[in-house]
Amino acid sequence: MRFARLLSICLALFCGLTACHKGTESRKLARSGSPVRIGVSFDSLQLERWQRDRDAFVARARQLGAEVSVQSADGQDAVQVRQCENLLTRGIDVLVIIPHNGEVMASAVTSAKAQGVPVLSYDRLVRNSDVDVYISFDNKRVGELQAKYLLDHAPRGNYILIGGSPTDNNAHMVRDGQMEVLKPAIDRGEIKVVADQWAKDWLPSEALRHTENALTQANNDVAAVVTSNDSTAGGAIQALAEQKLAGKVYVSGQDADLAAAQRVASGTQSMTVYKPIGPLATKAAEVAVALAKGAAVETRETVNNGKTDVPAILLQPVVVDRSNLASTVIKDGFLKVEDVYRDLPRSQWPQVQP
Repeated sequence: MRFARLLSICLALFCGLTACHKGTESRKLARSGSPVRIGVSFDSLQLERWQRDRDAFVARARQLGAEVSVQSADGQDAVQVRQCENLLTRGIDVLVIIPHNGEVMASAVTSAKAQGVPVLSYDRLVRNSDVDVYISFDNKRVGELQAKYLLDHAPRGNYILIGGSPTDNNAHMVRDGQMEVLKPAIDRGEIKVVADQWAKDWLPSEALRHTENALTQANNDVAAVVTSNDSTAGGAIQALAEQKLAGKVYVSGQDADLAAAQRVASGTQSMTVYKPIGPLATKAAEVAVALAKGAAVETRETVNNGKTDVPAILLQPVVVDRSNLASTVIKDGFLKVEDVYRDLPRSQWPQVQP
């Protein structure tokens, strides 16, 4: 009797596991021959940069015959989690996440994996989760390039550090790169950090406030502001302009947004780090389709997300300043010369080589 009861329990468990397996397989069989369905969850689409990502990703995915559903959470963690759950209920084949908070979105990855849906972490890493692939630019390298540029041009003096959103893993990777370059100069006493702050949600208003406070504390004696992206650079430059210091203090950035490129052209922003969005989004769409089909994805490195070493594809960023605006972002078609230089005399426009 006891043996028979144990056998029935084992059979029930086996059938339950088989049903789960068959449920996943039956969904795949039912979808056989149908277009791959990709769900994309954006932290926000307010910044120009993310709109470019969306458009390039969707265009390439459609070329590959996939259908794409895009959701934007406007920087709200709970909304982004709900939107991911909603995408999963629609029967997507792969989930692409650009997290607002890399820690919080681990729950969405758990839900996806429970349903047999692979997850691609796009540009920002989802922490402490079983992400299948991470694709981004080398964010530590971004910070290194920013800090090296400023240090080369302002090897001595007071520095202000404005990091990105503290909930964004990328912001911390950028800061790691910045400090790897700056720390030896700090230790030698050649530069002094007079303020070290983080800008919530990468907001220009946050950078403006932090820079205003730092300028007051330093009596406007500042050689450089290490801002981690172009939106925070804009806020910092506004604060500098109020003190008639715009163009006199070196300022870094990232993303090559139009407003930033205009500031670089006019001389108020020293540099930006250009991350060609087209290649990133195109590759991400290709990886998403491959994951949905269960195909192998070639990666050459890994990035630890606190739980596991995630297979990663990391593209290389490019430094852009006045000297190479024309040969980088404009030549690539990322920005138009008439937009970048519209506020400057025609005599100052560069000759763009085809």
